[in-house]
Amino acid sequence: MANDKLVIALPKGRILEEAMPLVRAAGIEPEAAFDDPNARQLRFCTNFPGVDIIRVRSFDVATFVAFGAAHLGIAGNDVLMEFDYPELYAPLDLRIGACRLAVAESVDLGADDDPARWSHIRVATKYPEITRRHFARRGVQAECIKLNGAMELAPALGLCRRIVDLVSSGKTLVANGLVEVEHIADITSRLVVNRPALKTRPEELGAWIERFREVANAR
Repeated sequence: MANDKLVIALPKGRILEEAMPLVRAAGIEPEAAFDDPNARQLRFCTNFPGVDIIRVRSFDVATFVAFGAAHLGIAGNDVLMEFDYPELYAPLDLRIGACRLAVAESVDLGADDDPARWSHIRVATKYPEITRRHFARRGVQAECIKLNGAMELAPALGLCRRIVDLVSSGKTLVANGLVEVEHIADITSRLVVNRPALKTRPEELGAWIERFREVANAR
């Protein structure tokens, strides 16, 4: 570990809004710049001299923790499933960021399109590994087109006929002429820990795991 301080990686965006009440309930208060929309820094001090927070893209939390740049983090299990880093230990479901990973297609395909009859499909997705594994389990070959956003545009513009993406309310699918046809997994965010750090700093990291467990259970 290059860091003497304990570093906690938090995801930007919607999940951060749900995660911060837990972080603060655990007693961690970041410096004022953390809540300043004009601040450009990505690493922040906290009220604990030995604890810093970094704010990164949700997909990067797992990578920062797995490679030891951060010791703890909050990541969706969609990210954990996609990368499957052996260096990550995910001891605690924080029960935030609830949504689902699903297959969707254009409503124009109609009710006659039966997923059970698929043998080969082309899919636009941010999750190629999860997608391939999902379809391979039933012998379907999935050709994955990797996109990082705006997945719902792919069918309308002829890039593919189906997508695999996170779904919450489903309103975005409806607004873009898509319908959900298969459920892959239920998704929530978890507390993740770097395994080597847990071995070298067991008391410190174990105490934080228990503190977050207490906070999550009290919700």
